[in-house]
Amino acid sequence: MTFFDIFQQHEWETTQASIYAKTAADVERTLAKQGKRDLEDFKALISPAAQPYLEQMAVLSRQLTQKRFGKTLQLYIPLYLSNECTNSCVYCGFRHENETTRITLNEAQTLREATVIQQMGFEHLLLVTGEHPRQNGPDYLKKMLKLLRPMFAQISLEVAPMKTEEYQSLVDEGAYAVYVYQETYNAGRYAGYHPRGKKANMQFRLETGDRCGEAGMRKIGLGCLLGLEDWRTDSFFTALHLNYLEKRWWQSRFSVSFPRIRPFEGSFEPNSIVTDADLLQLICAYRIFNEEVEIALSTRERPAFRDNLVQLGVTTMSAGSRTDPGGYTENNKELEQFAISDDRDPETFTTMVRSKGYEVVWKDWDMCLQTR
Repeated sequence: MTFFDIFQQHEWETTQASIYAKTAADVERTLAKQGKRDLEDFKALISPAAQPYLEQMAVLSRQLTQKRFGKTLQLYIPLYLSNECTNSCVYCGFRHENETTRITLNEAQTLREATVIQQMGFEHLLLVTGEHPRQNGPDYLKKMLKLLRPMFAQISLEVAPMKTEEYQSLVDEGAYAVYVYQETYNAGRYAGYHPRGKKANMQFRLETGDRCGEAGMRKIGLGCLLGLEDWRTDSFFTALHLNYLEKRWWQSRFSVSFPRIRPFEGSFEPNSIVTDADLLQLICAYRIFNEEVEIALSTRERPAFRDNLVQLGVTTMSAGSRTDPGGYTENNKELEQFAISDDRDPETFTTMVRSKGYEVVWKDWDMCLQTR
């Protein structure tokens, strides 16, 4: 059995209706509950009925986060290796049809980028590529992992979904985590957003977490692209996915990310507007639902909003990010996957974090611990 079997048991419209049918009494019962909360509780927490309880949710989210993670915030930085892609995702700056310069960094270029990042103080690195099996597939990634492994304590991947044996080969080369975003769980609309390329295979993408778990990946990251479809319904399916993976692949750690649609070259307008209050509600709902999951927030979000969320449930943030290949040594904004909102340098960002009484964690893992 894989998550696809679980997914097929839940119909989008029925799930959506059940979320919007939740009442204030459901929310109050969930907030008063002792012990682990279930998926019905999560529905209540993300429902419109929970909006008047946002302050109460934020207080509880803060308490639960500090209980499990302390007053700490992990930092990471993305390194975009390639914007070459065979997919045609209508919302993405890397889509195959976009007339833009395509770049895949070679080893020398990658080392220059990595050196700049290392000088900033980062130990946790996220490698990001488009999805092009020949240009930035498993063989290319193994080469980059081998190159970068001596420089960083932890290397994660946000790349094309792969087969189990391919993930195993990346684990052997030092890969710590894989982040794969379903984008939307609406099966009736998925094909319209992904008309061409391997990403059009929704089932293969849905089962990526299973293949990562089977391969022994130490952390698996999930998320949907907020703004494609109704954020509440997509978020329930993400929580369903997380719930399944935690039980099935209990040896791995898990994280949830919250990318909101941002402008890019050939811009796409979101179909569902996700406000700051909506995103705060969602983050607090995840923390109350799951006290163990890591919660990540990128530089897509505005500085003031990110500052507030340091204390309200988020455990991991990026800083000083560039979303174009070669962006740390050559600023090529026309090659960006999406526009960045928070462009503060790491020093400025960490000063803000410490001003809130939180400790910045640059490193919580080391390659010497990584044995299969």
